[in-house]
Amino acid sequence: MKRTSLARRNALLSSADVSWGVGALAFALLALLVRIVAPNLFFQAVAPAFRAADVVSEKSHAVFSGLSDASKLAARNEALVSENAALANENRALREKESSIGALSTLSSSGIIAGVVARPPASPYDTLVLSQGSSAGVALGQEAFGAGGVPLGIVSSVRADFSRVTLFSAPTMVTDGWVGQAGIPLVIYGAGAGAMRASLARSAGIVEGDIVFALGPGKLPIGTVVRVDGDPSSPSVALQIQPALNLFAVSWIELRDTGPAFAASLSWATSTPL
Repeated sequence: MKRTSLARRNALLSSADVSWGVGALAFALLALLVRIVAPNLFFQAVAPAFRAADVVSEKSHAVFSGLSDASKLAARNEALVSENAALANENRALREKESSIGALSTLSSSGIIAGVVARPPASPYDTLVLSQGSSAGVALGQEAFGAGGVPLGIVSSVRADFSRVTLFSAPTMVTDGWVGQAGIPLVIYGAGAGAMRASLARSAGIVEGDIVFALGPGKLPIGTVVRVDGDPSSPSVALQIQPALNLFAVSWIELRDTGPAFAASLSWATSTPL
């Protein structure tokens, strides 16, 4: 009987399936032993992994921060490009004004320099509103000149601080002049919308590109013949005249009293109200 009991006990001890409770107890004892012998063993084992994770996190943050900074820099560069373009346009406009004022200053020391504060389409067509008025010496009937001494029109209305110039292209304007180097006299009519017209005998031989002049001090180009219309059987032709200056881009003009000869050449009343 003793031999049978020992055999059963040995079978239990040599079994491959050890009880989970025994295994858990052994693991707990092992962990306790490691804790007592080497208390920082687990931290030292996992510390490299934590350090690697920190490095990866720092690099990722640097990459995303760099992307954000690049977007901000791109937006800033775009804003600077727009600002530079605006400044370039402003400088160009200032240079144009400076050159136009310089051209006007060479005309006469007795004229009144006035800035154009409104032009078509902001003002009625074939009129300019100026920044000078009677307080600066502007008077009805004074002639307006652009850069290069180009006649533009006459002062048609005056207030204390501003005035208005009616251009030679206005439909109400009629003035004497001549065309071509031969100085063929003609009457210039305003056609509206910045254009002028005149009629002349076909035998005068006027062609496209001939210069049209207006009365005034010196030889003053008022425009250029851009088209000659007429029936071959008619003895006269119609001249379409384009102003010598772009009337929609004039910024500064000079006002002068050109005398009674010029006033007499106008078939137009200067008492038109603003």
